[in-house]
Amino acid sequence: MREHCNFQHLNVYTMVMLRMNVEAQMLITVLELTRDGSIAQETINKHARIPMQVASKLLQMMHNDHLIYLYDNFVEASDIQRLEMAVRALRSGADLERVSDLLQWKEFEGMAAFALENNGYLVQRNVRFKHGGRRWEIDVVGLRKPLVVCMDCKHWHHRLCESTTKKIVNEQIARVHALAISLPNPAIRIVPTTSDTYKFLPVVLSLIVDKSKFFEGVPIVPILQLQDFLNHLPTCTDSLFCINSNSAKAPASRQKKLVD
Repeated sequence: MREHCNFQHLNVYTMVMLRMNVEAQMLITVLELTRDGSIAQETINKHARIPMQVASKLLQMMHNDHLIYLYDNFVEASDIQRLEMAVRALRSGADLERVSDLLQWKEFEGMAAFALENNGYLVQRNVRFKHGGRRWEIDVVGLRKPLVVCMDCKHWHHRLCESTTKKIVNEQIARVHALAISLPNPAIRIVPTTSDTYKFLPVVLSLIVDKSKFFEGVPIVPILQLQDFLNHLPTCTDSLFCINSNSAKAPASRQKKLVD
């Protein structure tokens, strides 16, 4: 009797794993084929390498879950939907490097800019400026007085060790510090050339949830948690690493402790 129960449990586990593998395969196929726009459902069914009836059912489920648009036997996905599919694929066991390869760099920047604008920020993408004899670039900058949120959109293909995370965070801090010092700067159109005090906030945006949400006081935000982060941001800036524009030229004190 016990052996029969164990066999049943094994069958249930096997079925769950098979379903996750099939779902991950379909998600990856749709991500690959929708990079350049809409695609015929028939083409997706052929490329998915799963029974056509199963493929059609999965596409309908994805449509019902708002991961894709299905219309006239064509499939289409917005940038946000593609990011949601990528996260769903990772949760279903898909390989991180393979999923990351199917996403375009600009999709991260586009979603970051979209989220900031929807939360009342003035937004400028790909902010390039000169300071200290070198060129700098910040992926996305959002202004909502007194906050200037500076995002580095990381499209990494694997989970990072602590030393690599520290390097990424310190590089972003250096960029944001250079930006704050360089004001007034004609390259930064959204920050007025006034005597107002601004808080410059370095942020690292990622596809995945890593073990740490903060490093040296700098938030590392998974892309699909960006809205929640922006909701809480106005009330928690005191606990984050910020650079004040009126004291940017002074050495920045840093929180050395890794916060989990």
